[in-house]
Amino acid sequence: MENIADLLKKRQIKKAPAYPWQDLALRVIQQLSIPTFKRGAVFMVCKNLTPNLVERAMNDTKELCQNGAAWKYFFKIADQYLPKAAVTKIVKNNKTKAK
Repeated sequence: MENIADLLKKRQIKKAPAYPWQDLALRVIQQLSIPTFKRGAVFMVCKNLTPNLVERAMNDTKELCQNGAAWKYFFKIADQYLPKAAVTKIVKNNKTKAK
């Protein structure tokens, strides 16, 4: 007879993302090897930008940053596309979280 934990592991079903930008964010995280502590920022970028701009930033990163921390380059490119209102909102949120 199988262990109950083994049965539960087999039964677990992964949920699909609720929004298309979440799926795009997961793809960016996987393809650029984004570290765990920057995952939230990737989701924020994908939520605030159009999918075309996110994919352009990801493709530019893969093409131009062959070695080193590609995720830093991705954020540098994505920052150029973000509207200034979204950047201000992100900065305010980070300041309130730090208090």
